[in-house]
Amino acid sequence: MRKLFAALFLLAGFAAQAQDPIFSQFYAMPLQINPGFAGSAIAPRMGAAYRNQWSGFNNAYRTYSLFYEQSLERLNSGIGFNLEGDNAGDGILRTTRFSAIYAYRLNVNDHWAIKLGMEAGAQQTHLDWQKLIFPDQIDPIGGVGNGTDEVPPEFASRAQLDISAGMLVLSERFYLGVALKHLNTPNDGILLVNDNLSRGLPLRYTLHGGTELFVKKGNKLKHTSFISPNFLFVSQGPYQQLNVGAYLGLGPFIGGGWYRHTFRNADAVILLAGFREGIFKMGLSYDLTVSGLAGRSGGTYELTLGILFDQNENLHKKKRRDLNDCIRMFQ
Repeated sequence: MRKLFAALFLLAGFAAQAQDPIFSQFYAMPLQINPGFAGSAIAPRMGAAYRNQWSGFNNAYRTYSLFYEQSLERLNSGIGFNLEGDNAGDGILRTTRFSAIYAYRLNVNDHWAIKLGMEAGAQQTHLDWQKLIFPDQIDPIGGVGNGTDEVPPEFASRAQLDISAGMLVLSERFYLGVALKHLNTPNDGILLVNDNLSRGLPLRYTLHGGTELFVKKGNKLKHTSFISPNFLFVSQGPYQQLNVGAYLGLGPFIGGGWYRHTFRNADAVILLAGFREGIFKMGLSYDLTVSGLAGRSGGTYELTLGILFDQNENLHKKKRRDLNDCIRMFQ
């Protein structure tokens, strides 16, 4: 029965308007938030993430992501690649995105810098029609039947070009960023709505920022300890969300807490715990649902892994007094 309602809910939502998945650990997947982050670290880095949203609803939404980025110091630039997969309704609707990213860094002076990022890639949407269950298949006595009068779409998959842009303003004490995703509003529609393909992906507006409060300075053997209050605001179509909280880096340990509000209702309290060892960084977060789904959703789990290849001694010798220190939580 859960799968039936998930299918019908998914079908209705997909026919209306789509919304991008947003990781609770957005700082672990920076290229998903703003292409201006490409090349933000002095060393190359990569990361991976897995998100199981509303685990109490039989794999309602699962999202995977993988990225790589590095700085091109001589060109004041950075490049990156981002791969993302999203499965909704136990694989009924699958979305895959791949993009290449370029960012240019303009050093205004020793204390300010601006980063401009561009992202271009492809998005493919696939609908598994055979997994859908429709009302005319339901027999009140015998259960779910085999046949339906619903007509499947002509094509079950659709691929489109997707273009995004972003900007970061960095100082020694804070950062502020803005990004626009789906500038060309790609039409990923498969189902017909009023004899037309469903509308394209609406623009996604992102505004984020934060600062860093120094706790204890690190060295070659010990990580710097800091607290980073921050916020993330995302708006796409009729959906909005605001995350407000703080990230903690206490030696090898990381932690944090956020409150997420969707402007229609309170959504979740996000709790994070993790560690950093050598070039590796791992985080585990849990979204405690506080909306009307509390007690039924099962909460949301996320696991992230990051690798920052900063153990090269030559990189440490070249490392400047870097404005990127104010975005240490993203590294």
